[in-house]
Amino acid sequence: MATQHPGPLAGVVSPVTAGWRLLFVPSRARELAVGLGASIMIPPVVAAPLVLPVLVVALISGSSLVWGIFWILLALTVVAVILLAVAMMYVTVSMTVRWVEFRPLGTPAQVVIARFLRSSTMAMADLQRVVVIERLSLGQRQSVKVVLHARSETVECEPSTSAPLSRVDAQALTGWLTEQLGRVQVTVERQTEVKRDFVRPDEWWTPSHTAELWRVPVGEVDGIAARRGVEGYRYTPRANAMYSPGASVTVYDPGRAYEVAEELRAERAAGQAADSTAAPGPAEDDATGSL
Repeated sequence: MATQHPGPLAGVVSPVTAGWRLLFVPSRARELAVGLGASIMIPPVVAAPLVLPVLVVALISGSSLVWGIFWILLALTVVAVILLAVAMMYVTVSMTVRWVEFRPLGTPAQVVIARFLRSSTMAMADLQRVVVIERLSLGQRQSVKVVLHARSETVECEPSTSAPLSRVDAQALTGWLTEQLGRVQVTVERQTEVKRDFVRPDEWWTPSHTAELWRVPVGEVDGIAARRGVEGYRYTPRANAMYSPGASVTVYDPGRAYEVAEELRAERAAGQAADSTAAPGPAEDDATGSL
């Protein structure tokens, strides 16, 4: 008899007839509420810098033309809210996967995919492979996604932000899927996607920050960056553009800079290990002295 899955997958995996269920969205109402709230808030936030100044000018001047512009902008904002809310509801209801049931012990073996309003079933024999994709940014986990590759379709299953699955270790999830699907000859893979599209120069690293991460003096950063292929970008910050037009700074690509930090850390560890191996121990020193 199947029992609740213990360990890191508790609350994520639950037993069902002839298999297990993998939960991506615990609550439909919460998921819809979060998406609807975001769609209502985004247009006003984007429009506020334009609408509010027009409102102030209209109140001060009393011009009917300015008031007309204000009401047009306000109407466009309301329309944007409605359109975005409708689009969000459509995408969420039609595309978001709530849970997937793997039924390798059934006759026939099946995979059941449940969305918000409907469910679909595919034969386990049509499932060619399953890929667990973990997204990283500077070594930190951002999200995880499970992709089902079948003969006729590809289904992307991404947990909601509040779902326990969003915090599950990707290696543990891959191991569980391999254990469950290996008996029916379905390949399970794990992939990593590293974020590299950092906004330049806002998210790029300054020489001081890079030097601290690399554990080197600031004066050595340029040379290390050049030797190890770390892209740099030189610009004049807005604060300096007015008061010190010639004061430019160089910032470095965080993605490659982080990889270099890991390389330097590994090289230092290897060097320390080699030094400790080469250094004679106390017994060797005593033996040498006795000779």
